[in-house]
This record gives sequence, C-alpha cells and structure tokens, in this order.
Amino acid sequence: MKQIVTGIVAHVDAGKTTLSEALLYQTGALRKLGRVDKGSAFLDPDALEKKRGITIFSHQANLQYQDLKLTLLDTPGHVDFASQTEQVLSVLDYAILVVSATDGVQGYTRTLWRLLDHYQVPTFIFVNKMDALGTDQQQILNDLQNNLASGCIDFESDNFNEDVAMTDDNVLEQFLDSGELIDTTVQKLIRQRKVFPCFFGSALKMEGIEEFLQGVRRFSIESNYPEEFGAKVFKISHDGNERLTWVKVTGGMLENKAVLYNEQKANQLRVYDGSKFDLTQSLIAGEVCAITGLSDTYPGLGLGKQINSEKPTIQPVLNFALDPKDNDIHQCLEALRQLEDEDPQLHVQWSSHLQEIRIQVMGQVQLEIIQQLLLDRFNLDVGFGEGSILYKETITQPVEAVGHFEPLRHYSEVHLLLEPGPIGSGLKFASNCSLDVLASNWQHQVLSNLQSKEHLGVLIGAPITDMKITLIGGKASNVHSVGGDFKEATWRAVRQGLMELRDTGSQLLEPWYQFRLEVPQDQVGRAMNDIQQMNGTFENPEMVDESDLTIISGTAPVATMQGYSQTVNSYTHGLGNLECVVLGYQACHNAEEVIENRDYDPVSDLENTPDSVFCAHGAGYPVSWDEVPQMAHVPYLYPIKK
Repeated sequence: MKQIVTGIVAHVDAGKTTLSEALLYQTGALRKLGRVDKGSAFLDPDALEKKRGITIFSHQANLQYQDLKLTLLDTPGHVDFASQTEQVLSVLDYAILVVSATDGVQGYTRTLWRLLDHYQVPTFIFVNKMDALGTDQQQILNDLQNNLASGCIDFESDNFNEDVAMTDDNVLEQFLDSGELIDTTVQKLIRQRKVFPCFFGSALKMEGIEEFLQGVRRFSIESNYPEEFGAKVFKISHDGNERLTWVKVTGGMLENKAVLYNEQKANQLRVYDGSKFDLTQSLIAGEVCAITGLSDTYPGLGLGKQINSEKPTIQPVLNFALDPKDNDIHQCLEALRQLEDEDPQLHVQWSSHLQEIRIQVMGQVQLEIIQQLLLDRFNLDVGFGEGSILYKETITQPVEAVGHFEPLRHYSEVHLLLEPGPIGSGLKFASNCSLDVLASNWQHQVLSNLQSKEHLGVLIGAPITDMKITLIGGKASNVHSVGGDFKEATWRAVRQGLMELRDTGSQLLEPWYQFRLEVPQDQVGRAMNDIQQMNGTFENPEMVDESDLTIISGTAPVATMQGYSQTVNSYTHGLGNLECVVLGYQACHNAEEVIENRDYDPVSDLENTPDSVFCAHGAGYPVSWDEVPQMAHVPYLYPIKK
C-alpha cells in the first residue's frame, strides 16, 4: 500500500474544501456529500468555520483509492491565514493546488506557488468549476503556464507524453529514440518539480474526480524514510483541555508512551478523520497523528532525528492593541497565550508597565476571527484599537561590528561582519573565523546567541532583516570567559555595527501589497489617481472581456492601502473589487516621517545597548559604542572609514 501525505491549497473560494469532499465521497470515505455554503462540509467541522463558510484551521482526512492510502490535509484558503498553510507545507509529499476556472491564477495563488517552490513540494493541479459558462480549457492552461510554470501540462490530453518529454532535454532524447515515456520517468519529473500535472473538472458536480484520483495514484511515489525515529511538528491545537501536537512521522516508528520532548511522553496517538479520531499504539514513517501529553512543542519543531524547520516566510504586517472592555486583562492575556500557542505568528506582547496587550496579524479577517474565538472559546467579549504597521530595518552597506564585555572576572570580545542581503532573504548567520582565533565552543556560543534573540534596528527599534551576519574574529580568556559573556558581547556587537551605519547605511522597510483592482471603466481615472496618492505603482489597465470592468494591477504600501476596499465599494456602488496580497518588505515610502514620529533613542534602549564594558584597575566601566573600535583588543579586519 502506497502511503502519501498531501495538502490541498488554493485561493479562497476556488473550491478547495469542495474538492476534498468530492475525493472522500468518490472513494467511499463519505456516504453523503457536504456543502461549504450549507455548513455541512466534513473538513470544516469547527463552529466558526461553519458560520463563516471558510476554512480557518487545517484538518486531516483519510481515504484509500485502490492501492493508494492518502492522508489529506485541508488548509485555510484566505490570505490572512497563510502562515497556518505554510506550517503544513513542510510535511507534505505532494500538494494539490486548486485553481478556479472562472478566476484563473490570482494574487494569493502566486503566493502559494512561491511557498510550494520554497519548500520544493511536488504539485498536482486541479482546475475546478469547469462547468461554468464560457470556460476555455486551453486558455486556462495558458494562464497556468504563463503565470505559474511552463511545466503545467494537461495530463488528460492525447499527447501529454510529448509535452512532458519537452520539459527535459535528456528525457526528450529518450522519447524521440523510443517513442514512449515510462511512468517512472514522469514520476521523477513531477518529483523534481519540472512537471505539474493538470486535471480539469467540477468538484461540486463530481466531474473529473475519478480521473484526478487515477492521476495521483499513477504518478505519485512514496517517500523514502530513514530507519531511525524522527517526526516533524506542523500544528498545535486544543481539544477541550487537551493540547494536541500534530506531527508527521519522518523516520522509523512512533510508539505510544515514547519519551519525545523534554522528558515528556506521548499519552495518546490520535489519528483524526475530520472531527473524529481513533487511538493507535504506533505509527510508521509517512503517517500523521496528533499527540497528547506534550507541552512547549511548536510548529516546525523536529523530534528524534528530525531537524527543526526554518522560520516561516509569511510574517504578520499589522499590530493591534487589545481593548479588554470589562474583562480582566490577565484573563485576556492567558486566552491569547493559548491562541499564540496554536499560531506563534500572533507574537502576543504584554507590557506590565502600560498594562497593555498587543498582537500581530495579517489582516482584518484574521483579527475578526481572533475576536470571535475569544468570545466563543473563552467567553471574552473584547475589542481592538486602531492597527499600526509593523516596520523592519536593514542596512545598505557592510560594516564590521564589535562588542566587548569585561566586567571583573569576565571576558569576551566578538567581531561580526554585517552585510546587506537580498530583499526577502531574512537573517543569515555564518562563521568565517579560524579556530586558532576563537575556539569552536565560543564560536558556537556566538552563533547560538545571534539566533536566540530578535535584534532591533537603531532607526525606530524595529526588527532587523535581509542581512548576513558573519563571525569574523574575537577573543576569549582561558581564566575568566564563560558562555554568558559571549551572549553579551554578541548582542552588543550587532547594535554597535548598526549604530555605525545609522546615518548613512540604515534603511527603514515597510510591508507592501500586490493588488488587483477591478473597477467600472468610468472609474478608472479615479482609481489611478487614488493609487498614486497612496504612493503605489501600477501597470497598464486591462479591459475585462465582455464586461464594463477594467483591471488595474500593481503594488502599494500596506500603510496607505489598508482599508481602501471599503472606499472602492463606496465609489463603485459595490461593482468594484480589490484583492490584496502581502508582497513583502520594501523601502518605506515615508521613512523620514516615521523615524521622526517614533523619536527612538537607541542608546537609551538599555535592553539593546550598543555600548561595551571594559575593565581597568580591577573594575568594569561602560564605553560608548563610537569609542569601542579604538579600544578593541582585536584589530579590525575591515577598518571603519570615517
């Protein structure tokens, strides 16, 4: 029996959950088809999902088709819950991307495609809603090839073998010699993400479902797993008082009562099917379950021999303060901590000084869902204040940074090279320091401490990103150095280097939207003027066939465009539509204004000090960041040019 874990991903309203229902019904796993619009979908069991008519949480279902055992992980389709979808991608053998025939490739479809490429997930494509009037299969295929990948191939066409062969020179040569293409070759090309099989149908009318299942069965291959136990956490949820850690077994066997994390045992192994589950005593590699009895686990955590996943690429862009109304603020904090346990991207922040709670979200829909969850699950009727933008900072030129920490009976000095990285690259850490200069244990301390903290920039105190930080030198004492010393020196070095570039080489970043705006033709001038006023840019407007609508696509800062959908709805009298997807962080359009308004003093931020501590006459004393280069004990490799 071939065991495959697949996730279904799609733009909202493409029919993702409807396809899941159709697959389950076709294989006999469901006796009756559910409907999303009627709140009866098998994979939308949560009351809030039924009420909203959208998938908010990822859910598991299991089906068997001939010799294929398929685990389905249904994921949220709304852009505000992209981080939850991303958590699931790291455990998939294959993905099923659902594209609406009536809408084609949309902004969030492209976001999902970038994520699938980032995690290198082989992908089958199901084009849904082919029963709609006016759909053109070849036109849709062209859209997929132009906007996703040229390897999107119609696997229902008579000449699909020839199209597949064209994606690889060696395969094409073999095909021309033999005149045939064996399945194992096609399977390999799909696994290498050179070919993306496309199928067409209507999930609601059960059209094309059998053909799609045949294609997945024929062209998917089971993953190879190591014999030693490993598992990856991809989701945390709560079932009443039970905390559930969802994992995919990535090696060996997972047994009930096994010690898995921080000396904690697996109390139960639950294999879910929708909202119901069966208990099992063991699972083999390639299977998925929810484990009870574990605390402090988190999405991306590796168990056993499995390494941890990298931090997710989808990050929230808005910050909101909680209005507790008549509720106890600490009770609200406790409830939000549980929601943060399930979605670490909420980044719940508690200020005891201000008696204030702030959370980070992707957009308004997510905020509304959180508000409803607090009411439904915790009986807390709360509100949220006006949102603010989550800025980030980076650098535009390299600099050598130094931190020195030498109070009495302690010693450490760290030299780092801070370099700007590509847009969207995040933070990368490396070492280029000889072991003769700094022993491996101290180098490990430096690299660990670089990753253990969210480092703040010096313009407004926002997190830094898109940088490579390399350890290039340092010094330890055989007598006085301890691990904590290198933590202090490392953190101070980062800030010292940022201060060197504060006036000439630092840059404030803000999140930008990629937008697609549909407006009636007589409102195009108004729309383009609005976009320019919002500091956005756009491509040439496109006319919609047989319609009075015009499409304007482009990019704009989140700060200026958020809330614009209500404006569009007003001036187009409900005929217009705005679709926004977070593109990523780019240069802030009004950096000087933001920096002036924040009035941030990096030297006064004592928790993130750029200053160092030296020792003289048996006592430690502080040294200002700008004087540190002259007092450093290790010569600079890249002298600072003043």
